[in-house]
Amino acid sequence: MIRKPLRPLASILKARQDGESAEAIERANLRERHEEMQNKGRARAEGRLLVMSVLFMAAFGTVGMRMGAVGMTDATEPRRIYSASHIQAERADIVDRKGRILATNLETHAIYAQPPHMIDKERVARELAAIFPDLDEDRLIKQFTGKRKFLWVKKKLSPEQKQAVHDIGDPGLNFGHREMRLYPNGQLAGHVLGGATFGDEDVHAAELLGVAGVEMYFDEVLRDPANGGRALTLSLDLTVQDASERVLYGGMKLMNAKGASSVLMDVHTGEVISMVSLPDFDPNDRPVPLTSGQAADSPLFNRAVQGLYELGSTFKIFTAAQSMELGLSNPSTLINTAGPLRWGKFKIRDFRNYGRELSVTKVIVKSSNIGTARMAQMIGGARQQSFLKDLGFFEPTPVELVEAKGAQPLLPKNWSELSTMTISYGHGMSASPLHLAAGYAAIANGGTQVKPTILKNDRVQNGPRVMSETSAAAARKMLRKVVSEGTASFGEVPGYAVGGKTGTADKPKENGRGYHEDKVIATFAAMFPAHDPKYVLILSLDEPVETSGTEPRRTAGWTAVPVAAEMISRVAPLLGLRPQVEPAELADITLTSN
Repeated sequence: MIRKPLRPLASILKARQDGESAEAIERANLRERHEEMQNKGRARAEGRLLVMSVLFMAAFGTVGMRMGAVGMTDATEPRRIYSASHIQAERADIVDRKGRILATNLETHAIYAQPPHMIDKERVARELAAIFPDLDEDRLIKQFTGKRKFLWVKKKLSPEQKQAVHDIGDPGLNFGHREMRLYPNGQLAGHVLGGATFGDEDVHAAELLGVAGVEMYFDEVLRDPANGGRALTLSLDLTVQDASERVLYGGMKLMNAKGASSVLMDVHTGEVISMVSLPDFDPNDRPVPLTSGQAADSPLFNRAVQGLYELGSTFKIFTAAQSMELGLSNPSTLINTAGPLRWGKFKIRDFRNYGRELSVTKVIVKSSNIGTARMAQMIGGARQQSFLKDLGFFEPTPVELVEAKGAQPLLPKNWSELSTMTISYGHGMSASPLHLAAGYAAIANGGTQVKPTILKNDRVQNGPRVMSETSAAAARKMLRKVVSEGTASFGEVPGYAVGGKTGTADKPKENGRGYHEDKVIATFAAMFPAHDPKYVLILSLDEPVETSGTEPRRTAGWTAVPVAAEMISRVAPLLGLRPQVEPAELADITLTSN
C-alpha cells in the first residue's frame, strides 16, 4: 500500500512562499492518515462480528433442533457395553411364532493363560488336563514353557469348571467374560437355526457370528444395537416342529432310509411351520463340515432346501392343471395311454398297462407317465417352461436361509420335446422339496403364487395368479382321488381329508451317468384338508426300502405316504384343525329337453 507522505515537497515549498507554517500541513496529513486507519479497522471488526454472529446462530440452531428431537423420542435405557472392549458381544434372541425361545445368550467365561506369571507350569498343565479331558497335558506343558506370553485354554466354561480352575490357584490363569450362544432345544430345528461361533475376541468380550441358517442370514440384524435387542420371530411352531421331527425320524428308521426331509407350509401366507432334514445336528455342538465324499452325507446338509432331486410323479398334477388352464382338456377328457410311447430311440412306459385311454383324472389317479406325456405334447415346451417358471421352479427359493441361495434348480440345457415329455412326470429336471411345497401351495390356495418364508407373517400373500380358481379346484379334486382311490391310499387320515400325489424317482449315480436300479427318492406331496386346504406337506425319503412283505418295496405309496399320514395325524390337532366329516359331492344334474 502506498501512503501519502506527511510532508509533501510541493506543498511545503508553496507554504514557504506564502509564509505559512509547514508543521500545520504535516499535522493535517497525519490526522487524515489516522482517520483512514480507524475507518479500515472499524470495517474489519464489523465484518468479524457479522461472521461470528452467523456461526453462533447456526450452532445454536443445530443444538436447539437436536434437543427438540431428543425430547420428542421415548426414553430408553442405555445398552450394556463392556467399557474395556470395543467388541459388541450382545446378540438378539430368536423365538418361534408363539414367542418360545429357539436361540438365546448365556453368560459364561473363557480361560486364558499368561505363562510368564505362572508359578508351577507343570502342575497347572496336569490339573487342567484332569478338568478338561480333551486337553493334552504334554502339549500344555510345551505351550506354557515356550516363548508365548498369552494363549487361550478354553473358550467356554461351565460354572463347575470355572470353580475347579479357580481352585488351582495359579496367578497365570485368568478368566474372560463371555456370552455364548445357547440353543435350549438341542437338535430341534437345527438346520433352520444354523448355529453361531466366536468372531473377534479379547479378554473382556467376544463377538458372536452366525455361521449358517437364519443365524447367518440375519447376522447383521441380530447384532445391530439399533434394534434394541428385539427378538427375531420365526414362522416355526416349536410343538409342530418337534412332532414332525419325531415322526420323520421314526419313519426313516422304519423304512430303512439313509435320509429324510419334510416341509409343512401355510398355503396362504407362505409361512414354513416346520422344516426337518435328517440326519440333523445340535447347533450347540456344530459338527465339522466334510472334506470329502458327497455333501448330502453330512448332517449339515439341509435336504429340504439344498437337496435337488427329480421329484417324479408329483409333477404330474402341474401338467394336468396347465392343460385344463389352457382349455386343452377337462377332468373327463380322454387321453391316449397306449404304450409304449416312442420318441426316437427312447420309450416312455407306465408302471403297468392302464389300457388304451384314461380320463385326465384317471391319468393322475393311476399315475400314467404316457398319459401325462401326451398332455405335455399338447401344451408344448415354451408354455410348459413359462408355467413352471411362474410356480418358482427356475430360481432358488427366496426363503431366508443362506443355504437356499445355492439351490438353483437343475434344468435341461436343451429343452427339447423329449424334455417336455419327461419333465411333465418329474424326470429331467431337479428341484428341492421346498420348491415343490411352493408349487403345491399355488394349487391349494386357488391359483396364486406363494413364496416360502421362515419369518412370521400372518398376512395372506397376494401373489400373481398362475392359474384360475376353476383349474386349481379341479386339480385339488384329482389329488383327493389319488388318496381315496389311487396310489396314495395309505395317506388317509380319519377326520382330515388328505389330497396328494406320490412320486418315486430313480436316484442318479454319483458320477452322473445313469441311475441306480435299486435306489430311489420317494416323495409324497400332500395338502389338507383337501376340500379347503390350509397346509401343504412335502415328505421325502432317500433310498427307502419297506421290508415287511416277501419282496422289498421302494415306491412312495409304500414308504413316504404312510409316514406322511402319521405326521398329519400328529400335527393337524396342534395346528388347531378339528377333525370333521368330509363334505360329500353333490349329485350332478343334467338339463335335458323333453
